[in-house]
Amino acid sequence: MRKPLVLAALALATVTPGAAPAAPAPRVSVAAIDQLPQPLPLPYDEAANADRAVAQAKALARRQGKKLLIDLGGNWCGDCRVLAGIMKLPEVDRFVRQHYLVVTVDVGRMDKNLQIPARYGIKDRLRGVPAILIVDPRTDRLVNGANLFALTDARHMTPQALADWLARWV
Repeated sequence: MRKPLVLAALALATVTPGAAPAAPAPRVSVAAIDQLPQPLPLPYDEAANADRAVAQAKALARRQGKKLLIDLGGNWCGDCRVLAGIMKLPEVDRFVRQHYLVVTVDVGRMDKNLQIPARYGIKDRLRGVPAILIVDPRTDRLVNGANLFALTDARHMTPQALADWLARWV
């Protein structure tokens, strides 16, 4: 008699009221790791005006009905570069382009452009990079607040695990 109640409680606990289900993640083969661009990309423009780039990306994401993905990192960071490479894989790239507008922000050695994460309540030092902020551009609210640093070990994750993580927030 208790089993159905427990299952129902578990089902309710995992569903956020009013939240749309995540999109199915693209299927990425294990062999895709061999397709990463070499050398790995240097995704961060160290001379960019981060405030302007984020504002423009947010406005475009709002118009296109996509989430804003703010990638905080540095070109010195191997995990940041692996993440950028995996996001360039065709299957992942198609998915990301469909659901997100991506903007990269150089945070130096975690001492530059920190006003960007501060806008979303991250006032302390970044605990690692890449730090990924998924923002709903309509409300300018952070969607993945407890999962900002999930990809700081991207080099030890499979491409599929990264694709699955990205699919959680659309």
